[in-house]
Amino acid sequence: MSDRDREYYLNLRRQHQPDAIKLLIVAESPPASGKYFYDPTGSPKEWLFAAIMLQLGIYPATKEIGLNELKRRGWILVDATYTQVDKLAKDAPRDRDQVIVRDYPLLLEDLSSLSPDRSVPVVLIKANVCRILEPLLIGDGFQVLNNGNAIYFPSHGNQTKFKSQFASALNGSTS
Repeated sequence: MSDRDREYYLNLRRQHQPDAIKLLIVAESPPASGKYFYDPTGSPKEWLFAAIMLQLGIYPATKEIGLNELKRRGWILVDATYTQVDKLAKDAPRDRDQVIVRDYPLLLEDLSSLSPDRSVPVVLIKANVCRILEPLLIGDGFQVLNNGNAIYFPSHGNQTKFKSQFASALNGSTS
């Protein structure tokens, strides 16, 4: 169990936050493994990081290089919750969902600060995140590009699906 709190993760993210945000990507939560997307000391081969870099068409030698390119392109990844839900029991997926719903007001505040007019398109990653958050975000005035389609997390054989699902969501949007 990590002693890292929400502010720790937000501080890492802020170091790579674009001045002009063009795409908001919402994932589930930082992993209990400690391999956080915005940790520049991590490996560029981490599942989600590598998959997002592939969407940008780059293969960075370091995470720092990739994070700088993500920033330059105006993309930012936000977590639905900063509670590490992947450590919750695998046989209790409702627990993960309940944490995401519980923390929705914090996510809404975060996304609203990144896109005050709610004009920046949003892509949701992971089936439960898509199912839970798409109707809530649309109801709160955000443009969710998933259009009811889940984007699977890019691990355990879902890398190819992620690539096509994410690209499909971006089709016709600003990238």
